[in-house]
Amino acid sequence: DEVVEQAVAKLRPMLPDRIERINSHWLALKMLEGDDFALQYADEATRKEVDRLVHCIADRAGEDPDMLIADTRYSHAHAIAQQAQKEAGKLGKTLTDKIDKIVLSPVLGIPIFLFVMYLMFLFAINFGGAFVDFFDGAAQTIFVDGFGDLLTRIGTPDWLVVLLANGAGGGIQIVATFIPIIAGLYLFLSAVEDSGYMARAAFVMDKSMRAIGLPGKAFVPLIVGFGCNVPAIMATRTLENERERKLTMLMNPFMSCGARLPVYVLFAAAFFPHNGQNLVFGLYIIGILAAIGTGMLMKKTLLPGISTGFMMELPPYHIPKLKGILLRTWDRLKGFIKDAGKVIIVMVMVINTLSAINMQGRFAHGDTEHSVLGVVSQTATPLFAPMGIHQDNWPAVLGIFTGIMAKEVVVGTLDAIYTQLAQDEAGITAEQEPFRFWQGIKNAIATVPENLADVKDALLDPLGLGSANITTQEAAARDSGVDKAVFGAMVKRFDGQIGAFAYLLFVLLYFPCVATIGAISREAGLRWALFTGFWTTSTAYVVSVLFYQIASWSRHPASSAAWVAALLLYLGVLILALKKWGQKDTAGEIPVRIGA
Repeated sequence: DEVVEQAVAKLRPMLPDRIERINSHWLALKMLEGDDFALQYADEATRKEVDRLVHCIADRAGEDPDMLIADTRYSHAHAIAQQAQKEAGKLGKTLTDKIDKIVLSPVLGIPIFLFVMYLMFLFAINFGGAFVDFFDGAAQTIFVDGFGDLLTRIGTPDWLVVLLANGAGGGIQIVATFIPIIAGLYLFLSAVEDSGYMARAAFVMDKSMRAIGLPGKAFVPLIVGFGCNVPAIMATRTLENERERKLTMLMNPFMSCGARLPVYVLFAAAFFPHNGQNLVFGLYIIGILAAIGTGMLMKKTLLPGISTGFMMELPPYHIPKLKGILLRTWDRLKGFIKDAGKVIIVMVMVINTLSAINMQGRFAHGDTEHSVLGVVSQTATPLFAPMGIHQDNWPAVLGIFTGIMAKEVVVGTLDAIYTQLAQDEAGITAEQEPFRFWQGIKNAIATVPENLADVKDALLDPLGLGSANITTQEAAARDSGVDKAVFGAMVKRFDGQIGAFAYLLFVLLYFPCVATIGAISREAGLRWALFTGFWTTSTAYVVSVLFYQIASWSRHPASSAAWVAALLLYLGVLILALKKWGQKDTAGEIPVRIGA
């Protein structure tokens, strides 16, 4: 390419004379490609010139030099092959060629890809999800209730029972609930990858994803995020470029996972009984918009750059081999359990301990209101007042804190606390049933056929949006597994539909679960995991407070105006800080691409 050759001509005089047996033209080309071996021969001035020439080529040609060089090489190789090849007759099209004509079609390519993603989501969430209750119930019986009962029988102190059974055991339980969905997802992904289709999917979505600075293959982890953010983070391994991996990880928590759906359903039944399905669908759309907005903002600030073009050989289609699929699935699943599980168990131990110990340092398991976590929630409630959460609604704040463990825990927390408050007001005392190990195991096993029988009802509703169309609180309570009294307590404490929707916005956008943070920490480091938690929580707070203040403007125009102005100022300062940080991180660096 002429542009590349001009850059090589400028670079060659700067190369040291001492290099022997290395062609200077070849060395200059490799430096422009970002090759580590070639760059070790470059001094500081040469590196700066390489950096300048790389950006100059990208601006003039519209592509990075490594892509231009690779394209030229392939063109020459193809021309040589054509000259050396002799054909007795015209070759017929293979089955792969015929399938690709449809799969890679500009018209049918994206719909087919979305349908494959639909099948993956359907398989992981419904077939894999059919075993979640079994893993949850069995782990609860063995590691929490059973282990706790054993410790109690041998005279273990209450504080140690809470720490080991409810803490470590509860962490194992949460990890166990992710196993079937993640296994189902990895199983399907492994089959699709082995079939040869996944390489085509990346090319199909490439053009659309470039608008937010990502290649087409980044679309796969984002879609996976609708099922569970943890395997979605793991799926970013398919991206060769570190910037693209980090950007995709930062966008992913905004893709509303299945664990958030029970929270939406609960609030839809309590506050939006006649249009709950529209509410839930709207929340999914808001999450997608937040992800896109994050991508476009980070592209201009913290993670500048253009999406890397990629060249990939399209393998022929073939029937996946079961042994290879199972081995690949087990290897990925084992990595998740081993690495992300460590973070989850520790975090759950901390949260459960704080919810069981009171401010006097005594363990009072079950008295959540007076626990450290409960008191902290009550103390922190004023921080959430701008989004409509008043002091008497501290259980909502507690739900936010416990939701850090897993978003499905929010419903359990609200159910437990609001039910307890309702019982206290009515003078009702709840009786604890004796522990029965085999009964717990039988109940866990019984959930499998029941859930598999329900799979057929979910074939056309993979997101479960139909559950949000329940119009009676009795049906909603039964579907969500909560006490009906919870609805009355929620309506009494939340500031109507405005306050409820602001709370849902926060739950949708804030800090992802510890499993997701653990996965991000493993894939991108603790620093990026902490930034992801900061960014998502900041976004959630800004969006929910802005909504509530604007929606309730007529009640308190002065304070609403002050809050809106303060948040806009905060956003401006944050964006400037991100841009400065991004410039600092990229200053003086030579863009090196891993793979091409």
